[in-house]
Amino acid sequence: MNVVVHGGAGSEPDDPEPRRETVEDAADAAAAADGPLSAVCVAVRRLESDPRFNAGTGSAVQSDGRIRTDAGLMTGEGTVGAACAMTGVEHAVDVARVVAEETPHVLIAGDRAVDLAAAAGIATDRDLWTERTRERWAAADPPEGGVADQLPWVLERFGDGHDTVGAAATDGNRLAAATSTGGRWFALAGRVGDVPQVGAGFYADERGAASATGAGEAIARFGLARAAVARLDGEKPEAAAASAVDAFADATGEGAGVVLVDADGRAGEAFNTAAMQTARR
Repeated sequence: MNVVVHGGAGSEPDDPEPRRETVEDAADAAAAADGPLSAVCVAVRRLESDPRFNAGTGSAVQSDGRIRTDAGLMTGEGTVGAACAMTGVEHAVDVARVVAEETPHVLIAGDRAVDLAAAAGIATDRDLWTERTRERWAAADPPEGGVADQLPWVLERFGDGHDTVGAAATDGNRLAAATSTGGRWFALAGRVGDVPQVGAGFYADERGAASATGAGEAIARFGLARAAVARLDGEKPEAAAASAVDAFADATGEGAGVVLVDADGRAGEAFNTAAMQTARR
């Protein structure tokens, strides 16, 4: 199995070594998995359980004081599933897999996605807060009231926190990618970014598979994951990742990163933010 795992593009982390160990452990577990789809899910689950990353436990908080998780995945054969805006769900990637394998749909959202998770035996009552997120939320002077009261506060503060996690893998025949996130800090309640959108936060086809991370609204507009895979027509993965991120930056002026693998098992990665921790196997 050839796999590349990322812990999100963004600022330099406060605790890089423990985070790096988790990324490396996720890559080790993924390399031993049974097939690329299982590999990317295994890797992402490890990162969702580590509160140092902005996915699952330790995720960003939205304007109503609730944490909502999103994830998406896709195989080179076109199997695709995503789930978003879920409260109490640590392993959003597992719900995305249920959508892909057990429904005729691509994306399920909100309370109905939580219901689907519960029906599939996925825990939906997790406390996703950590001491760090509670302190940050309290210090942000969150607004009282409804959307009208929250919106000015969101317009002033939104934009922090990229560290979406993801992975791409191939066994030399099949390909898969998965991405998971807790969103960006101080988003309006119900905001959904690039992660569960096909071609934006994740994408795979017969050429390769990619997972993107960074400024979600810009990634969604640009379609970063699909753009990276498309460049495999004429470039090797390392060059494809770099040219996709360069084109993204030129078009949007925002920060992002992407990892990808091609059908030959070669991997590539690129980012234009201060840091993006990755591991390859």
